[in-house]
Amino acid sequence: VPSMLRRVAKQLAAASVAARPGGAPSARTFTSSSARATTVLCVRKDGDVVLMADGQVTLGSQVVKPNVKKVRRLQAGVIGGFAGATADAFTLFERLEMKLDEHPGQLTRAAVELAKAWRNDKYLRRLEATMVVADAEHIFQITGGGDVIEPHEGIVGIGSGGPFATAAARALMDVPGMSAADICRKAMTIAADTCVYTNHNFVTETIGPDDAKHEGETKDKDAETKDKKKDKK
Repeated sequence: VPSMLRRVAKQLAAASVAARPGGAPSARTFTSSSARATTVLCVRKDGDVVLMADGQVTLGSQVVKPNVKKVRRLQAGVIGGFAGATADAFTLFERLEMKLDEHPGQLTRAAVELAKAWRNDKYLRRLEATMVVADAEHIFQITGGGDVIEPHEGIVGIGSGGPFATAAARALMDVPGMSAADICRKAMTIAADTCVYTNHNFVTETIGPDDAKHEGETKDKDAETKDKKKDKK
């Protein structure tokens, strides 16, 4: 009986593969398990942008590392964080940095171009991660489905504890005297107390008014360079 069941299982598997276009295995999809094991929160308030993430990595029911860095500074005035597979996320960060080099000072265009490539490229579409990127003016959540979402309240949270952190940050936004960093830390603490896949080892990247000023000067210089090239032509 066991041998007969194994033969039936193999036949069913072969029939399933043959039924797919070209008989090829289906591409990986972004599953709920890929979104777990982290909380990343980004808050913009009074000219400050704060991106904060916990440090826990979970494999099944086991905590394998408590202090992973899930946020980074991509360029001057641009920061990013991720939830999902680490190698996939760093590959996507590299692609975003390339897009930013092609479109300096234009995070919106770079994010859209990355989302297009992520959805259409047969290799990139297999990458499992969700990203949050921000500059002084914009915050974007980018997914492999081609989504580029800009929150209207200046708050975005991703990962298993993202909904908890987002809800807490929204409740704290109107509290007098609380800065973006204060809101982020309190909201992340609430998420860490609620979500089993999130710990209290927070890593932070910030963009302040000085970074925004520097970014504006960079955009002006890029525009002047383009104008000079046009005049020469």
